[in-house]
Amino acid sequence: MRRPVLAGKGWLSGTGRLREARHLESPNHDERPPGTAVELLVVHYISLPPGRFRGDAIERLFTNRLDADAHPAFAPLRELRVSAHFLVRRDGRLLQFVDTERRAWHAGASNFVGRERCNDFSIGVELEGDGEHRFTAAQYRTLRRLLARLRERYPLRWVAGHSDIAPGRKHDPGPRFDWPRLLHSREARGLARPLGIDRAGASADTDSS
Repeated sequence: MRRPVLAGKGWLSGTGRLREARHLESPNHDERPPGTAVELLVVHYISLPPGRFRGDAIERLFTNRLDADAHPAFAPLRELRVSAHFLVRRDGRLLQFVDTERRAWHAGASNFVGRERCNDFSIGVELEGDGEHRFTAAQYRTLRRLLARLRERYPLRWVAGHSDIAPGRKHDPGPRFDWPRLLHSREARGLARPLGIDRAGASADTDSS
């Protein structure tokens, strides 16, 4: 049975809008199945165009305003309708596109410990990145704060990468993401990554600035 949702001091509304985030409403969401507990945090990366960390192309993608003719890399995205609950920019700024009580369209075809349709029971967080560059210290700080806020409200039990729930199809957040840095933090205490791949050796690749 689904546990009661608590408002939490950092939340603006009962629908799951975080006070400290900048809000940009995406139309790409729908209702979660009745009675479904939100138990999983899924970490992704995204950059548009790939490898470029400036501009508003990500925001435009998630709000269906991306001009597919503006860059060759955008052409395959012309009909794509996707979203995430949150985006963490390289400087640590936090954006929210979908209220957490709603189902964002971030995971696609997915399976987590035998449960399909991971969008039903997860929160999707995109980190601005491309798998080639190290994530920034500011991004890890924001991710930890976000995790703390989410745990005020939801009975999170697990954290996973997109590659964990869609192996072979997705590779994010990639080998540059420092899983020990997140999982050993105070904010993540008690959470598990049972499907963890590339667990070892990532910490040497992270940006400590």
